[in-house]
Amino acid sequence: MAWLHIVAPRGAVPTATSRCLCGWDRSAVGRARVLALIADHEAHRDTCPLRKPQEGRAAA
Repeated sequence: MAWLHIVAPRGAVPTATSRCLCGWDRSAVGRARVLALIADHEAHRDTCPLRKPQEGRAAA
């Protein structure tokens, strides 16, 4: 499971944190970096080892 937490108060610098149970832990400060982190967070879904089915596991 992954979480993306974004804080963007009006008139202040936005911040974001992206965490996953697999150990992924990233943070960003500033608009451009927060937008890049959002893209990285979405891309992590495709590569996260916890989301991929395990080989040899019987289908439910």
